[in-house]
Amino acid sequence: MMQETFERSAGIILYRESAMKKFFLLLHYPSGHWDFVKGRIEKNENEKQAAIRETQEETGITDVEFIDGFEEKIHYTYQFFGKIVQKEVVFFLGKTKTEEIKLSDEHLDHIWLEFDDAFSKTTYQNAKSLLQKSKPLIFR
Repeated sequence: MMQETFERSAGIILYRESAMKKFFLLLHYPSGHWDFVKGRIEKNENEKQAAIRETQEETGITDVEFIDGFEEKIHYTYQFFGKIVQKEVVFFLGKTKTEEIKLSDEHLDHIWLEFDDAFSKTTYQNAKSLLQKSKPLIFR
């Protein structure tokens, strides 16, 4: 019987506006997939604090403005060194005025894309559905 552990993370769908267009930030993870900023919640922080800290660590962006009315949880399972990890990630929606990224060495690359391109580029179905759910709050 494999050992199971539970892990909680927080993430953020981050976008910026430029020339009347909206661009979404995707990060290229070493395992090959494209996804949003996310990371583990530390003991002494809440979900939003974790999302802000992870954004700073992974991108250098510090001016995140949360968009009210968006808090979505996703769940998935993966194996890590013979353990089964049950993972819950809570995602927020955030806006930034920063375009310039200081990418952490956790990631291979980043890209800012408009909605349809970001939707196509995200690897996982749960990322696509998060993006879809954010749409009415961003394109009013």
